[in-house]
Amino acid sequence: MSRRDELAANLAAVQARITNPDVTLIVVTKTYPVSDVQILKELGVSEFGENRNEEGLEKSSAVDATWHYQGEIQSRKLRDIAQWADVIHSLDTASHITKLDSVATSSIDIFLQLSLDGDPSRGGVIESELPVLADAVLASSHLNLKGLMCVPPVALEPRTAFTEIAAIHRRFIGAFPAAQSLSAGMSGDYEIAIDCGATHIRVGSSILGSRTAR
Repeated sequence: MSRRDELAANLAAVQARITNPDVTLIVVTKTYPVSDVQILKELGVSEFGENRNEEGLEKSSAVDATWHYQGEIQSRKLRDIAQWADVIHSLDTASHITKLDSVATSSIDIFLQLSLDGDPSRGGVIESELPVLADAVLASSHLNLKGLMCVPPVALEPRTAFTEIAAIHRRFIGAFPAAQSLSAGMSGDYEIAIDCGATHIRVGSSILGSRTAR
């Protein structure tokens, strides 16, 4: 089977399991070559996600698409990320919002990263800290508040976690009605996430295969 046939079959299998036609599928291409991104673009994929700035720069320059950055944010790399990312899923610090706005030259959609357990090693902020970040995005010139992103703690049962995330998102929309989007769910749990209200899912290995270190 050719790589194109393999990707086409995997993509079709994932798309068949997306029960809500309004859900945005982001194909996460970290560690995979530009050639895979080009094939997926030819197969109709228009949204790609990267966790590393360097890969995002390389691939976005080769493939015209909507590019999502969802990795850990380092202040010194924000200028570079702003060059290629159309959407950022992992903002969780007010100073990063301020800096990103100052270095951005075009509009960037923003998901604020929610943490269910408050573990600082995993990124994100707890619910009570979201409004300050949201206000900072709304006060900016180049950033659009899109919604929330969350990666649940491994110890939490997925449906329990996504139900809680969705409830927090509903409360957040009450205060910030423009933030209608919820980025939640990856290869192992995206169907549950969609069932609980996710609008954006980030899928890599189910489409591209087992990931190897680059």
